[in-house]
Amino acid sequence: MQQEKQTIKDFAAFCTKEYKDDNNELEIIKEFASNYEPSNAIWWYTRECFTYKMLNKALRTLNGDIIVRMGFFLRDVHRQIQELYEKQVSQYDGKPFKVYRGQGLYADDFKKLEKNKGGLISFNNFLSTSSNEHESFIFAGRASEKEGMVGVLFEITIDPSISSIPFASLKEVSDSKTEEEILFSMHTVFRTGEIQKFGDNDYLYQVELKLTSDDDEQLRQLTDSIRKEAAGTTGWARLGNLLLTIGQLDKAEELYNTLLEQAVTDIDKVVFYHQLGVMKHHQRQYKEAVSFYEKSNKLMIQIRPANDPAVATSYNNIGLVYENMGDYTKALEYYDKAVKICKESLPENDPLFASEYNNIAVVYKNMGDYSTALEYYDKALKISKASLPENHPSLCTSYNNIGDVYSQMGDYNKALEYYHKDLEIAKKALPDNHPDLVTCYNNIGVVYKNIAENSKALEYYAKALKICKAILSENHPLLASLYNNIGLVYNNMGDYPRCLENYREALKIRESALLPSDPLMAISYSNMGSIYDSMGDYSTALEYFEKALKIREAVLLPNHPDLATIHLNLAACYERIGNYLAALKALQNAFQIQEKAFQVDNPAFAFTFNRFGSVYRASKNYTMALEYFEKSLSAFQKTLPDKHPYIALAYTNIGDVNRLMRNYEKALSFHQKALDIQENVQCDPSYCATTYINLGETYREMKDYSTALKYLQKGLHIREQQLPKYHPDLAAVYHRLAKLYLATQEYNSAMNNVQQAVDIAQEKLASNHPHLIEYRETFEDIRKKL
Repeated sequence: MQQEKQTIKDFAAFCTKEYKDDNNELEIIKEFASNYEPSNAIWWYTRECFTYKMLNKALRTLNGDIIVRMGFFLRDVHRQIQELYEKQVSQYDGKPFKVYRGQGLYADDFKKLEKNKGGLISFNNFLSTSSNEHESFIFAGRASEKEGMVGVLFEITIDPSISSIPFASLKEVSDSKTEEEILFSMHTVFRTGEIQKFGDNDYLYQVELKLTSDDDEQLRQLTDSIRKEAAGTTGWARLGNLLLTIGQLDKAEELYNTLLEQAVTDIDKVVFYHQLGVMKHHQRQYKEAVSFYEKSNKLMIQIRPANDPAVATSYNNIGLVYENMGDYTKALEYYDKAVKICKESLPENDPLFASEYNNIAVVYKNMGDYSTALEYYDKALKISKASLPENHPSLCTSYNNIGDVYSQMGDYNKALEYYHKDLEIAKKALPDNHPDLVTCYNNIGVVYKNIAENSKALEYYAKALKICKAILSENHPLLASLYNNIGLVYNNMGDYPRCLENYREALKIRESALLPSDPLMAISYSNMGSIYDSMGDYSTALEYFEKALKIREAVLLPNHPDLATIHLNLAACYERIGNYLAALKALQNAFQIQEKAFQVDNPAFAFTFNRFGSVYRASKNYTMALEYFEKSLSAFQKTLPDKHPYIALAYTNIGDVNRLMRNYEKALSFHQKALDIQENVQCDPSYCATTYINLGETYREMKDYSTALKYLQKGLHIREQQLPKYHPDLAAVYHRLAKLYLATQEYNSAMNNVQQAVDIAQEKLASNHPHLIEYRETFEDIRKKL
């Protein structure tokens, strides 16, 4: 009782700060602190004051801080509804009756409601209704007059003979004795019926709802599964789980440390060490996470049988941390321990197997062994389908995971198939603003970005962004991830200013929300480096890549694949500024990491070989360039479909080196292979541009000038649409056109083009860059002809 009084006192103190400028509310808060009792909770809820405002806003926005502070109030309102229901239910004589609620819905949300006809709907708050249809209709009508809103009159049928879900008439306990109000507790579930428009008004509808019956099988299966998963050992443990779920990590850590200090039994210590491990894992403090998980595991194997499934879960968690650290060998070691225990103690279709197989699949996916990854994901999906209802959110995870593998394999049609299955279930099983829907929309957006359907990519990212803005704080890391992805689309489109704008927004959020050493900061710095690289600002790009590398080296194991990615970025940048020795050194660093982290047929090697070939080509070592481009092609062919854009990229690079070695027929053959793919599948237009330009240069050297001009102009057209005016890649095309016009003795056209090439190179490249030197030499050759 004393603790309860202190909780109320603390809540009142918090509210006093929130309403410090509102004298009227401050007086009411004092009254609340003095007079509040559990028996008058509903009276306080129905009163037009801070209690109603704060609670409903917190529930709508999932504000964990306020939800926790008002936990006592939530409990008391719910209990009072139950008590009133038990007193009042006999008055209805088991006969059905109707109540009404008038409110506004955003137009998009109403469309979803229309599509869900016959499905289940739940409101994320205490639901206030009235037996007065006319007054409810007035509320709906007013809502319909607001821009972007649809007014809805919910007609709710309650049949006490088939449902024991609690509701209560508030006539005797409400602050407003005159209102005919019926209040339902949180998350009461209804089934939707007919949806009808009022007359010719497109913004005013009546929607029939029925309170679900006790024997609704679909609802029972869904809620039983979710309740089983959400169960905790104690009320405090469940509270900690809630805090973790809604992102209140600091409060969760504070709670678990307090509970650990007070723990008497080893059983409790096992739980609290484990939860602190979960906490540190969420915070990406992996070494501390392993430490807490291992403390929990050490105690657990002393008090539980060796084949207890809980021990398997413990091993699984340790494996998960090693996976995040990039130590895939260690991760598989712990996952295999977990599976061995499960096979000894559980039936083969137990849901825990699905979790284990999913985790093993993720490791193989990260190692680039996609066929083995799919094998384990399929095992997990079969188990999940056998043990879960068809609309369970966990099935979303399985479909999403399989979609991820197909996406990485470049099989984008299959990826979309599974992502849409994920989305279909998520829309039915989850609230409209659930974070898992963000993942669905984001993943579909990523696929559309990869196949260069940029408008569709932006459409899905916008849907994800809308949810995030509705439920998350303005500096939440998930928002930063979305801004990064949107930036990538604009990068694909060659809209570098808008790309940079989104990357900066992402960086701004992460700088305000994360520690400087957080791995997500490294992602932002890498993206910033990439856009400045694309814009031809190589010195700024190098600064950001170096920042990213510094963070990665501080928090990751020396052979983590993410380190290799940054070294590859550095190599590309060094190549472009003409520092080929530094580029080769960065490539060697990347390759050494990949050799330790990956199996020999991992597709990551293909990109590294490709970059080696590019550097050797730039430094005029054509034999080595051809060797590495052929290695790249071979690696791509082992893991990707025959018509994948990356295979086309390898063909055009091999073709270009053959041109430089004057093997023109071979060059044309490989370029044509590249075009056969690029002109018949969806891919980045810049790849086509490169092939066109290389073909143009090949025909120029073969003295077929009209064909050369056709291809060079095609390539230039694409690059002019994609790149900023002073990009070095444009200078390269202008220079090739200048050499073509020089050969055809069109000296004025040659001078115009070479002048553009020199101007760009002088703006963007170092004075001793090989390209600038070459452009100046061509300039002099043309000048002498004029």
